[in-house]
Amino acid sequence: MSSWLTHTLLSVLTVLVGTAAFFFMTTRGTLLVRGLLPGERKPADHVYPIYSNMHLIRLVDFQPIIAAILLFQYDRLVSTIVDGLRSTDLRGKRTLITSCAFGNVMPRVALAARDAGANEVQVVDIIENELLHARRKMQDMAQRLSFHRQDATALALPDASVHANVLFFLLHELPHPLKSQALKEACRVLAPGGKLYLAEFHRPRLRSLRALSWTYFKVFEPLGLALWSSHEPLAQLSAMPGITCERHTVFFGNFQVIVATKAVELTTQS
Repeated sequence: MSSWLTHTLLSVLTVLVGTAAFFFMTTRGTLLVRGLLPGERKPADHVYPIYSNMHLIRLVDFQPIIAAILLFQYDRLVSTIVDGLRSTDLRGKRTLITSCAFGNVMPRVALAARDAGANEVQVVDIIENELLHARRKMQDMAQRLSFHRQDATALALPDASVHANVLFFLLHELPHPLKSQALKEACRVLAPGGKLYLAEFHRPRLRSLRALSWTYFKVFEPLGLALWSSHEPLAQLSAMPGITCERHTVFFGNFQVIVATKAVELTTQS
């Protein structure tokens, strides 16, 4: 093997190993260290530093990086949500983005909601730095946006107060008991006829891709594997009273967008 090819392969391997080490230490590695430390646990202890440290947020929130992490299916997933919002009558109503997300999903959701007539897009997140970063990304739409520090598992919003709610790759990062609670809260705040748009990982159909996904979760995000079984979001949402669901999958079933609709309340005529 020629020397230039050897050097090229070694350079590529070094980059891949370094990238993997970086993401491990800023995700699961940090949680392992936190678990060994004494002291009282805080509500945001499950949040990776990659989503809480402003320097890391700015470093990683780069569209090509986010697209690569989602195997270049990012745009398809966001477009499914955006198309759904644009086809909904949101005139004079409120749209909620539950938990900030990297990439351009938040500006696109806010723009689609505005085009559908929404009078406000409210963004909530448990991490203040995420809200600050999101505000900076969407400063050209500031008039119809509001940002609030809230926990997705205990929203400080009234029942039936929003007509569209977007959760973009949040569930796989939550401890298992919080997954169910976040879904309950997401549906609680939906108004009758409102829709929840949930984008997440899904169990792939191809065995080879399933093996790769399983390895990824085991190494970096072990809390995500429950979405394949005990905490499958479609099953949990479908079991809630008055909720009907449809699911769209992409890339051999590796990713999903679930659209959950809350039933319109029936009034009894006298």
